[in-house]
Amino acid sequence: MSNQRYGAGIWHFATYVDRYATDGYGEPRTILDAIDLAGQVRDLSVVDLNYPFFGGDFSNEQVGAALAKAELDVIGITPEIYTRAFAKGSFTNPDPGVRRLTHELVTAAAGVVRHFGADYVKLWPGQDGWDYPFQVDHGTLWKASLDGVGALASENPDLKFVIEYKPREPRVHMSFDSVSRTLLGIERIGLPNVGILLDFGHALFGGESPADSAQLAIDYGRLFGMDVNDNLRGWDDDMIAGTVHPIELFEFFYTLRRNNWEGVWQLDQFPFREDSVAAADLAIDFLKATERALDKLDVAGVVEAQSRHDSVTALRLVQQALFTSY
Repeated sequence: MSNQRYGAGIWHFATYVDRYATDGYGEPRTILDAIDLAGQVRDLSVVDLNYPFFGGDFSNEQVGAALAKAELDVIGITPEIYTRAFAKGSFTNPDPGVRRLTHELVTAAAGVVRHFGADYVKLWPGQDGWDYPFQVDHGTLWKASLDGVGALASENPDLKFVIEYKPREPRVHMSFDSVSRTLLGIERIGLPNVGILLDFGHALFGGESPADSAQLAIDYGRLFGMDVNDNLRGWDDDMIAGTVHPIELFEFFYTLRRNNWEGVWQLDQFPFREDSVAAADLAIDFLKATERALDKLDVAGVVEAQSRHDSVTALRLVQQALFTSY
């Protein structure tokens, strides 16, 4: 029996707005409502929580009680360093007061990680970057990114800090925009507790091969976490995992297994119009089929085909394993 754990960002079970449906795609939910829904998903065992907790003034104890009822643990805490207060950036904001606010918020999130015994603080500095030519001094901006993350990691050596990179949105160009640039930054920071959370969809959106990105992060010892979803490559659509790029998702997990990478297989999906529990179940069903396919895949045959760069043979073996594993 598999010991693989499955997780999801708690935002998967929230409701959403966009610039068209400004009244939202459903009635607002609190984090307690979202945890209750997450508990209804088959095989879900951990969640990543936004901080501050959304929908009300909730204590760690209240959230903990909801998690216990739903039989869920916490894998990470994501401080919201991308909201209106950080419109001009969090770590890179030109206002030193906002940079201090970023530091304080992430420090508070680190305390929540300790409270729940979670694995990491997740940093998604979505407002750090620029929109126009000549808007910023690039050297100053990059240094501020690295100094901000480095200070937090140095002050909290008992915790892991994971950076989730993304090419763009909400900024037109984000500072941590790719696996290679993020790895360069982490190496410059030079601390062992800073790594990457690799979002499959962000890699697709950025024109990367997610499997290649995972291998690169693993080679540098910096793949601390991952999450999956899907998109049409033109935007970060956060669709249900496996619905658009099943072969590339399979190659991603194949790469993780070949490198003996062990961790939670986590969902980062935004089911705007879909039932959130059903969307999570569908994704996890695919992930479980993926695991079965990895078990039955003729790995030696794939390796031999790859040694000859024989795509037809390798893909025949992959398709036979994946498409017969439901």
